[in-house]
Amino acid sequence: MQVRTYLDDTYADQADTTVIAVGERDGRPWAAVEHCLFHPQGGGQPADRGWLDDVEVVPVRDESGLVVTEGPVLAVGQRVRARIDLQLRLTHAALHTAGHLVEAAGRARGWELAGNNHFPGQARVEFADPGHDPRLADPAGREEVTAELRKAVAAAVDENLPVTAETDGRGRRVVCLGALHAAPCGGTHVRALGDLEDLVLPTLKVKKGRIRVSYSAAHGAR
Repeated sequence: MQVRTYLDDTYADQADTTVIAVGERDGRPWAAVEHCLFHPQGGGQPADRGWLDDVEVVPVRDESGLVVTEGPVLAVGQRVRARIDLQLRLTHAALHTAGHLVEAAGRARGWELAGNNHFPGQARVEFADPGHDPRLADPAGREEVTAELRKAVAAAVDENLPVTAETDGRGRRVVCLGALHAAPCGGTHVRALGDLEDLVLPTLKVKKGRIRVSYSAAHGAR
């Protein structure tokens, strides 16, 4: 049975583990290990960079827990050390958590989530606005609304709300920002909002009826 360590501990960067399955996928060898550190691409978050011993691996883009190997074929029962690029993981975790926070700030205004992307350099949350705020129609109004979003986001970071995960009654993993916000999510996240730094929201844009709130964020020094 595989344990998806990346769901339990964002900050775990290595584990001594055992290969529990191997095979071939699209002509390339794959492996599964008992303790899987490797977050796959999905939910708007990029995949981890990782290794089994000195063999570079690429997480398969689904929730199977498989990794495609870039070197020698591994064997079932083989003991290996799994490792990830922790700095890259924390970059992804900070952006994903900041995305939830931006979503919370938008929802508090009555906006509805329409899409998101937590990739570095592309991070944004998109909303629909059932209330049709008239300020969104001109540049000065959009800057005013953005300033209000920045204030709400900064207040939550200053409060250092805890970031936790729980399983709901439908068996879904739900990520919570204190009592501020909760959403089903399979991503990696920081421990508390105070871990976020350099959280920047440029002036929002409105395109094809959608409100696009771009952002950037980093993980603070540990």
